[in-house]
Amino acid sequence: MSAPLRIAVVGAGPAGIYAADILKKSAAEHGREVLIDLFERLPAPYGLVRYGVAPDHPRIKGIIAALREVLESGVVRLFGNVDFGTDITLQDLERLYHGVIFATGATKDAPLDIPGIELEGSYGAADFVSWYDGHPDVPREWPLEAREIAVIGNGNVALDVARMLVKHPADLMPTEVPANVVAGLEASPVTDVHVFGRRGPLGVKFTPLELRELGELRDVDMILHDEDFGIDPDEETLKQNKQILVISRVLDQWRQRPVGEASRRLHLHFWSRPDAVVGEGGKVAALRIERTRPTDAGLEGTGEYREIPVQAVYRAVGYFSSPLPDVPFDERRGVIPNEAGRVMDGMRPLPGVYATGWIKRGPVGLIGHTKSDAKETIEQLLGDEHSWWEPEDYDQAAVPALLAERGVAWTDIAGWIRLDDHEKALGLPHGRERIKVVPRDEMIAISRAE
Repeated sequence: MSAPLRIAVVGAGPAGIYAADILKKSAAEHGREVLIDLFERLPAPYGLVRYGVAPDHPRIKGIIAALREVLESGVVRLFGNVDFGTDITLQDLERLYHGVIFATGATKDAPLDIPGIELEGSYGAADFVSWYDGHPDVPREWPLEAREIAVIGNGNVALDVARMLVKHPADLMPTEVPANVVAGLEASPVTDVHVFGRRGPLGVKFTPLELRELGELRDVDMILHDEDFGIDPDEETLKQNKQILVISRVLDQWRQRPVGEASRRLHLHFWSRPDAVVGEGGKVAALRIERTRPTDAGLEGTGEYREIPVQAVYRAVGYFSSPLPDVPFDERRGVIPNEAGRVMDGMRPLPGVYATGWIKRGPVGLIGHTKSDAKETIEQLLGDEHSWWEPEDYDQAAVPALLAERGVAWTDIAGWIRLDDHEKALGLPHGRERIKVVPRDEMIAISRAE
């Protein structure tokens, strides 16, 4: 039997874990043994499922159960708290493996190029999400000082951000929300959150589930504007889509609701394109929008501008990937250039180097897309035997020895289980599923039983 195929996967979110699982199964179908090492820069796995989904979304976080099953099945070794490019390099991987799959995702905010976006009080949604999800690499405190807030975007992340800003912290207590986040939200003076989308009510990018959750918020009035409805000439065609039909019905129900005496209000604005963040004394004072209207080609501005007084602006216009050392990167699209997952260096494939997930295709699609994405990449990899790297003789101890030599305090699967159990134990006395540990050094110490 031939020597085992040795593959490194960089990134332990859903894309990386699914790629490892599919690789193991596909290699077995080819009669090939494969050894897979998963490298993750954070001490804990699961990527945006742990650090990019609002804590009051337990149904979405149910995907963790499937990911954990892969991790604990013996399919992979996990090396957490290992930074690609510093702790381990592409040259190291070429010496130790037949190939590498990059699955590092997209964690930065996409830019929004409008005047004033750099003012104090203007934030990227991805940074705020990382804060309320207890990401170890963001500050423990967040400046929640605004009474009126604008959220730019009409996707699920925009709704998550708006919901977390306007929701009463007491209603988050059954979740895994960290203690420092609860303290920050309790001090927030917020009364009004405005969500702005360029398109009409039937051109939104969020899902009915996300929208319905907004309507279930306690002590929050939903404010919609009649002028935003009945504008789109394609309204009846759009409603042929069942998802859009549900969204339309939900919005129509909200329009009929009486506006009561709630202490907080959530305003949904459609046909509103952000034009500028207006400042005063270097700080956010308002958001200027231009009203839009539909055309045969999409949208156009009407020339009508409005200013909505706000003291903070959150842009939720998409995620963007970060370049990796010694790996080609398309700065415009924010992806590793590739053909069906095979990384390209100009016009030629880069031997032994592959990509999957958002770093491959951009930040679009759900978990189902991630699986089919990984399958495509694995098919390319297994068909490229002639161009795999030629690693040194196999030694299972080589990677731990290299990391130890460099003083890297890596975490493994047993360590993650230890941390997972610790977080659940923290939550138990409070009737909560878990309380997330936030500081990186504390996560590492618990994982390594130090």
